[in-house]
Amino acid sequence: MRETIRLTTAQALVKFLNQQYIYVDGVETPFVEGVFNIFGHGNVLGLGHALEENPGHLKIMQGKNEQGMAHAAIAYAKQMKRQKIYAVTASAGPGSANMITAAATAHANNIPVLFLPADTFATRQPDPVLQQLEHESSISLTTNDAFKAVSRYWDRVTRPEQLMSALIRAFEVMTNPATAGPATICLPQDTEGEAFDFDASFFKKRVHYLDRTSPVERALNDALDRIKESKRPVMIVGGGARYSGAGEVIQQIATQHNIPLVETHAGKSTVPNSFTYNLGGTGILGTSAANKAIDSADLVIGIGTRYTDFTTSSKTAFNYDKTRFININVSRVQAYKFDALQVVGDAKASLEWFSQHLDDYKASYGYELEEWHKEWQEERQRLHNIVFNRETFKAEIADHFSQEIMNDYADVLRTEFTQTNALITLNDTVADDSVVVASAGSLPGDVQRLWETDTVNTYHLEYGYSCMGYEVAGALGAKLANPDQEVYAVLGDGSFLMLHTELVTALQYKQKINICLFDNAGYGCINNLQMSNGGGSFNCELRDADNQIMAIDYAMVAKGYGAKVYRVNTREELVAALEDAKKQTVSTLIDIKVLPKTMTDGYGGWWNVGVSEVSDNPNVTQAWKQREQKLEKAWKY
Repeated sequence: MRETIRLTTAQALVKFLNQQYIYVDGVETPFVEGVFNIFGHGNVLGLGHALEENPGHLKIMQGKNEQGMAHAAIAYAKQMKRQKIYAVTASAGPGSANMITAAATAHANNIPVLFLPADTFATRQPDPVLQQLEHESSISLTTNDAFKAVSRYWDRVTRPEQLMSALIRAFEVMTNPATAGPATICLPQDTEGEAFDFDASFFKKRVHYLDRTSPVERALNDALDRIKESKRPVMIVGGGARYSGAGEVIQQIATQHNIPLVETHAGKSTVPNSFTYNLGGTGILGTSAANKAIDSADLVIGIGTRYTDFTTSSKTAFNYDKTRFININVSRVQAYKFDALQVVGDAKASLEWFSQHLDDYKASYGYELEEWHKEWQEERQRLHNIVFNRETFKAEIADHFSQEIMNDYADVLRTEFTQTNALITLNDTVADDSVVVASAGSLPGDVQRLWETDTVNTYHLEYGYSCMGYEVAGALGAKLANPDQEVYAVLGDGSFLMLHTELVTALQYKQKINICLFDNAGYGCINNLQMSNGGGSFNCELRDADNQIMAIDYAMVAKGYGAKVYRVNTREELVAALEDAKKQTVSTLIDIKVLPKTMTDGYGGWWNVGVSEVSDNPNVTQAWKQREQKLEKAWKY
């Protein structure tokens, strides 16, 4: 007779989470670190009781905003290279709906997170219950059906015994490198408390093996031939290379065969910035060095990249008359992009094979790699030293604002500090092993181009979804993953206003994070976009009803929470604040006032965005014509 254990659905769930392990390169560790939660009537009496009664090794953390705590869970898994996760749970209705944005963020970035949204009653007897939606088309529809579009796996457990197959499927998806992403298991609140005689074997230790899949021999040999036929290959290092731990073999191939590399947003810090062949970020947010290498390439080797529009400059970065592609990816779907030769397999395993078979092959680059690198370093230094001068004003980055408007910003914000100067100062002052977290606005472009680090896995840019409000929560998740390293959230005032409440969670659990808030009194990135495409400055500046620039004391907000705060208007003040912040044991916020229009821009990238074909504004009409010209060069499928 089989052994059974009588448990509620919620108790069985918690017991199962405690028994999940992951095995990578000979090392076995628990896969689920803990559970972020905000309790409400839909989950406090079921899952909440189970976690209170017997959490096992799971760390239970109280979030402050459902989206925020889920972003912290995403950042944790991302920083752990997808080898550890947090689960997240919220109550039925708006609590669960708040997590949908975060689930989309996880999906776009291929990050495993277990979402456990509470649901309405499976029995339907009390319907409609508090916070339940009613649909005439189907009584079974609830808020949680919205998770289907943003989950790699979705299920609703309406009977306790359904939990077993649902969890096994969810963990298969989350631990599979080719499908890694969010899994959602909806928990009707009555089902959470219902009991069942679960088979005891369901709770035995279960190990999920992340085996390094090797590509088929045909694909490897065909790719080898294509590399040896090329004169100017370039490697694009994506997130898959980072999660695979392929940094060392990439450096080995680059050095031995004279092949430069460029980085995507997810791939940066796989290889040190000081590495000779690393030309930096590529695409719309790329360096001049990287974009010149891509433009001249006759072969692009994509390593774990999904070729987003920012990496490909909206598919205009490559010379399709001469450039061919090899894509190394665990996902066959991603490997097919750009009609590439598909090498479906683990990045590290694949590259180790190429390293052993490239023999004496050498790419034909000469002095230009060194020249491109030197040219970019000189530009970085120029950006560091830009100073706003009221008497001899010149818009160094974007020339859309007048002298009068810039003077107004300087007066209201009481600063003449430029964004690029501030960011490079920050980079040069913090410890090299510090983790930097960014996500949205103009700062992702600046950190992608300007941030340099020689410590692997310390650059954390969420740009798969570029979700405003990710940064502070992301810093908390990164700190949980790297407790012995300083973590810096780099964000604009727009993102801070959108979501920053997990700063309170960081303070509550004594997880020190450093928030570097770049305040330019507006949504500068989108303001640049509208004005560079012929429009005016419309509704993207933070101005009050009297059209006056708003000067907000963000330091006061953080001080009220209990953080150590600093107010900064100059390079010297920023250095002093950063040095003092290093000594603190409590979370810090540095309120950095910077002038708008002083971020990086250009360097060969182009972004395809929707421009009005018909307009009374001739500048908009001209922008549309320029877009049409650019599209003639773009890849069509």
